Amino acid sequence: MSVVDTNVLVHSTASASPNHFRARAALARFGTQGPVAVTRQVLREYLAATTRPQSWSRALTLAEATADTDSFIRRFAVLEDGPAVWAELMTLTRSFAFGGKQVHDANIVATMLAHGETRLLTFNDADFRRFGSLIDVVVP
Repeated sequence: MSVVDTNVLVHSTASASPNHFRARAALARFGTQGPVAVTRQVLREYLAATTRPQSWSRALTLAEATADTDSFIRRFAVLEDGPAVWAELMTLTRSFAFGGKQVHDANIVATMLAHGETRLLTFNDADFRRFGSLIDVVVP
């Protein structure tokens, strides 16, 4: 199973995004290689990112963004958060240096590890490079 980061979902749904076609092609390719998953955090981040304007896209209404997340939930497996994810995150805090907004990226990694997943599709490979010994980062 492969896990999709927020930025790939954002670019895949914003037709004016400079990475729109790359994101859509990568999602299609990943889908042919097995199940694809998202985390609850990624879904929340999608709502936050798409309901504010981007330089290449208008802000979606909350109803539009929510409809997109409903579609993702039907299309992808959803990796749930919980005590096992927290335990993985605490393990990561003892093994890697990160803080601030990087905690969100670490939590995505913790969620992946708690669910036995190690492959992440993201445009932000630099954000996850520190975890390269634990996960495979794939850039569209």
